[in-house]
Amino acid sequence: MSTTNLPKPTAAELEMLRLLFALGPATARQVHEAALESRPDTSYANVLRVLQVMHTKGLLKRDESQRAHVYSPVQEQDSVQTNLLKDLIQKAFAGSGKALILAALRGGHVSKKEREEIQALLDQEK
Repeated sequence: MSTTNLPKPTAAELEMLRLLFALGPATARQVHEAALESRPDTSYANVLRVLQVMHTKGLLKRDESQRAHVYSPVQEQDSVQTNLLKDLIQKAFAGSGKALILAALRGGHVSKKEREEIQALLDQEK
């Protein structure tokens, strides 16, 4: 399965991807330990189950050369984010990137520092 045809990750799978992007290739135990920082009620069994499902769906690679399997995302973080963003823009903003940006800016989802970074990027484009 090519990376462009991968299924969209669920919310739980996105959380596992976020952790793996931060950790790099990791065992289920390492992912579980990282998950506990933001969600202390997360069980090891649940983390392992989600990682195994993600592997079956093709979202993760699994290195089985050692006793503890090591999981890593199939796609780079930028690629995952771009694909999810394209889907969101199509579904929620009728294909308009401008509408997405305006909603983010008007809705208070962008900090002052982020606005300054965005403005600097826009100024570079001129």
